[in-house]
Amino acid sequence: MTKTILLIEDNEQNRYLATFLLEKRGHTVLSASDGPNGIEQAGCILPQLILLDIQLPSMDGYAVARALRENPALKTTPIVAVTSYAMPGDREKTIAAGCNGYIEKPINPDTFVAEIERYLPGR
Repeated sequence: MTKTILLIEDNEQNRYLATFLLEKRGHTVLSASDGPNGIEQAGCILPQLILLDIQLPSMDGYAVARALRENPALKTTPIVAVTSYAMPGDREKTIAAGCNGYIEKPINPDTFVAEIERYLPGR
């Protein structure tokens, strides 16, 4: 059950770890290092899931999520925020911006893929 996942994350180490874990489980992972590039890629590839960092250069993840939701082709694509923002209200803010889920960093390599797969269509 290979799925295409778009990872919008500016930190190279975080991209590497998430990609490694997801590809090990058989998923195809494409990545973008900033919001505008991620929005463009999402519109072109129409992934089954988008993983979105909130603290991005030039355009924060909240704005990216809102922009993704404006694309009719991505209206129902699950977006999961994977972020170090863990203050009271941050989860609610990500959901209000259009995300379906929220995972705090640092990620747990033992549980990350299972947490992500809950949001994949057909699960």
